Amino acid sequence: MGIGITHLGSGSRGNATLISSGDYNVLVDCGFSLRQTEKRLRIAGFDPESIDSIVVTHHHKDHSGSALNASKKWSSVLHCNGGTASRMGLVEGEFAEFGSLERIQFSSNLSMLAIPVPHDDADNVALVASDGKGDRAAIVTDLGEAPDDLVKHLSSCNHISIEANYDHERLMSGPYPDSLKRRISGRGGHLSNSQAGEVLLRSMNKDLRSIVLCHLSESNNAPHLAESEVLLAIGDEFEGNISISKQLGPEFSYWTGQAEPSKILAS
Repeated sequence: MGIGITHLGSGSRGNATLISSGDYNVLVDCGFSLRQTEKRLRIAGFDPESIDSIVVTHHHKDHSGSALNASKKWSSVLHCNGGTASRMGLVEGEFAEFGSLERIQFSSNLSMLAIPVPHDDADNVALVASDGKGDRAAIVTDLGEAPDDLVKHLSSCNHISIEANYDHERLMSGPYPDSLKRRISGRGGHLSNSQAGEVLLRSMNKDLRSIVLCHLSESNNAPHLAESEVLLAIGDEFEGNISISKQLGPEFSYWTGQAEPSKILAS
């Protein structure tokens, strides 16, 4: 069956991505309110009580906001690294800790590898999900650059969701103070459209069938800019499908190996 990937929404006002093996469901980040998260899960066709685990990539509120409350209400296991747990104020018994480059084994056909990435005073991780049979899907957001170790793991993925946070010209000519512009564009900030394209080009492989660009800035980017810059970078190397995850979702789901997304229609 492979791995299902559904972005419930992505951006500075909240992030959550559902990863499913068909019989085990993991929510990567839980940055919307609990009520909003449950609403979006139901739109995607999932009962919130079916979420078996929640993995928090880092402590920033747009990724962790309702994770603890959700884990308690749904009886889901909350996973994060020690630094993130400390920043979230979690205590022993409230979370399951994982370490850098440690594989989190959820079930016989779903696991995730946690890969450290640099981001703004946070112990952030990218995640590569595996079904144990060769299918892999990556969730990569909130990083200023991609370490070689991350690219090595991305180069074996069938699906990559990666942030294309800002258009460089829009950011630099926009109203943000210079200090914030430096932080966003620095090593611990976010990936620009062109940087996302470069990472994808370095990660290109014959089995990569789908890409989702996510965490787009509403002030410093636009979907058509992100898609065009990424396509310019990867050019003829990529023959699959590219989609954009917006702040308001979910709009589509992918399964690894599937070139076209399945549309989600809100009832």
